[in-house]
Amino acid sequence: MDGTEADGRKNALPSTREFVEKYGLMAKKALGQNFLLDGNITDKIMRLSLAAQERKDLAGETVVEVGPGPGGLTQAVLRQNPEKLTAIEMDERCLEILGEIRGAYPQLDIVNGDALKFDWTGKAATEGKFHIVSNLPYNVSVVLLAGWLEQIENIKSMTLMFQKEVADRITAVPGTKDYGRISVIAQLQCDVVRLFDLPPTCFVPAPKIWSTVLLFKPKHVSVKRQVLERVEKLTEAAFGQRRKMIRQSLKGVPGSVEKAAALGIEPTLRAENLTPEQYLALAGG
Repeated sequence: MDGTEADGRKNALPSTREFVEKYGLMAKKALGQNFLLDGNITDKIMRLSLAAQERKDLAGETVVEVGPGPGGLTQAVLRQNPEKLTAIEMDERCLEILGEIRGAYPQLDIVNGDALKFDWTGKAATEGKFHIVSNLPYNVSVVLLAGWLEQIENIKSMTLMFQKEVADRITAVPGTKDYGRISVIAQLQCDVVRLFDLPPTCFVPAPKIWSTVLLFKPKHVSVKRQVLERVEKLTEAAFGQRRKMIRQSLKGVPGSVEKAAALGIEPTLRAENLTPEQYLALAGG
């Protein structure tokens, strides 16, 4: 396909809304689907994400998208000229739409499968580090994020949309009610940038809550997996009894109360009072 023909195919692509109407596609609540049909918004997601990364585009980069649905965000990513975009979609009803998009963008690779079962480590081993972009299915967003944070060394960036209340928890600071386990792990592994919030009216069907787009920029030195596992045990114990002082809540993690004392961490503090760095120090990182 020469450049003129390729440009013609791209320009001839229906809008996401037109694709949805053409195929009679309805979002499935069981799959956590809420379609984002406005191309201006999907382009804004990519524009702000790239600006925060000080990137002009995605030329030469490998990207993975989870849950592309009818391909609104997919097209926005492809317009940034990645070398390859792998779209993982378990809803077979969306595959024909994605196939049409691939007709205009041959660098699109479509995987009909479950992102929770995808071989992320194998992807990195064969293709190198990659970016992740997703309007995440609400029902598995935190599970997916936690898995990616455990292998952050394979990831260049993550541009992800969450329910606003989940985004609030991820970006929460110590001493606040939203601060918890996912705040600690995410902030140890990444610099998290809040890009913008979206009202329910941006989606079809409209959810009852607002959504938020976050950019995760992996830190230059990631926490080693064994240390991260210890952080996870500490935060599970501490936040599992968040109203108790750490001298009580951390008793279930051998040696942690003594380690806290040695580090000069007050035993009367509660889980939400410790910084991510203090949890890391407790874990021996």
